[in-house]
Amino acid sequence: QVQLVESGGGLVQAGGSLRLSCAVSGSIFSIYSMRWYRQGPGKQRELVAASTSGGGINYADSVKGRFTISRDKAKNTVYLEMNGLKPEDAAIYCCNAISPRYNLWGQGTQVTVSS
Repeated sequence: QVQLVESGGGLVQAGGSLRLSCAVSGSIFSIYSMRWYRQGPGKQRELVAASTSGGGINYADSVKGRFTISRDKAKNTVYLEMNGLKPEDAAIYCCNAISPRYNLWGQGTQVTVSS
């Protein structure tokens, strides 16, 4: 069974940093996009960052310059380095992996930012 396993959420003070990880567990071929989404309380889910197999990277305007998405293709793992965290970044962060056969979602990891 192929699934995504996330880690790295937690509580941090405003201005602090966290690093989220999302690893593909199981055999999967040709992932062409790995993404991070988040959903804060009372908010719609939003795309935070995306990385494609061709090297394309996109960020939500709200996180540009603070968050960095990276991939280790050999490990089928995507990371989200979050710096300068703000209270409005608090949310459940969820990773998503898309391949020709799968559209996988992680279970989500909570990020809490105290002011």
